[in-house]
Amino acid sequence: MTRKAAMSNRYDVVIVGARCAGAATAMLLARGGAKVLLIDRQPLGSDTLSTHALMRPAVWLLDQWGVLDGVRRSGAPPIRRTTFHYGEEVLPIDIASDGGVDALYAPRRTVLDRLLVEAAVEAGAEALHETHFLELTTGRSGRVTGARLSRGGGETFEVEADLVIGADGRTSMVAEAADAEILVRSSHCSGTVYGHFEGLKPDGYHWMYRPGSSVGLIPTNYGTCVFASVPHDSFRATFGRDTSRGFLQIVARFDTRLAGSLLSMASETRLSRFPGAPGFIRRSHGPGWALVGDASYFKDPLTAHGITDALRDAALLSRAVLSDREDALASFQEERDVISMPFFTITDAIASFDWSLEELRAHHIAQNQITRTELKHFTSLNWVNRQAA
Repeated sequence: MTRKAAMSNRYDVVIVGARCAGAATAMLLARGGAKVLLIDRQPLGSDTLSTHALMRPAVWLLDQWGVLDGVRRSGAPPIRRTTFHYGEEVLPIDIASDGGVDALYAPRRTVLDRLLVEAAVEAGAEALHETHFLELTTGRSGRVTGARLSRGGGETFEVEADLVIGADGRTSMVAEAADAEILVRSSHCSGTVYGHFEGLKPDGYHWMYRPGSSVGLIPTNYGTCVFASVPHDSFRATFGRDTSRGFLQIVARFDTRLAGSLLSMASETRLSRFPGAPGFIRRSHGPGWALVGDASYFKDPLTAHGITDALRDAALLSRAVLSDREDALASFQEERDVISMPFFTITDAIASFDWSLEELRAHHIAQNQITRTELKHFTSLNWVNRQAA
């Protein structure tokens, strides 16, 4: 259970957004001795749009932080094989142990976000859900000095902070209030429809590709997530009139038996829609404010790396803040950009759907190498290990 904030007027850090990026940042900062207030407009344990899949760096970080055991206890199955389908070619790849990671996981966000919030509170952070960010407060110099918030019933209040962190997603209100500049934009994006289906028992992740469409199977602790993706420009024509019919038609392009199984479950399964949005990398900091997670860096979900990015940047940002160096936030942004740009570029190419299957396979080989480089970056940081103590 989270505990209600004592409503102190003064914090070292206020974090807006208690999903995986914000909650992980709160946990790490609180473990480092900072006085942290974590807020979110949604109730604790609520669901959200998500790709679910955790890649190696995310699993490694959760293990270091002592959170992975909770993911395992939730019933999220260990993923020990990932299979790529390039048209008729099927390429199964076993998950070899690397950096101590011998399995991947895909917990539902109702589980993962709650686990991280609870870990943050256990570390000493104060958490308030169903609490809204209204605006940043500033001093005479223009530096951010805190935030004005509201709770149910229209109650508003202000809190002071040395740093306000926006972890409130792609359409971040904190980023808007801080006028955070977008430094890089993607050229392409995909649109996706997905649902969670009970009864399917895939042997790990399955990623399927044909020209103009993609389908994936991601086993979670509550059903298997099945998604169908198309180029953004095709989303309305494919899913606009009848979402379920369009979804099943895309799945049937890859596997008619799977489509038939999903048809029998369709009436009991809610489908979620994401028509797509351009990716971006924002300026991540300014006087008294910083951004993390999708508020800072968002890329197309087709490469299923969003949660991994969120946890990665939570580790990097909290490390920078606790270092108390004058250039810490600038160094965080530089480190984030160096790590992010290769994956951002590859994702943009994949989301374009402008590839042959042979070209796509080359993109995936490059993507795998970038992920390995990310993992090596973290395993070399002794600070991450100390946070788990």
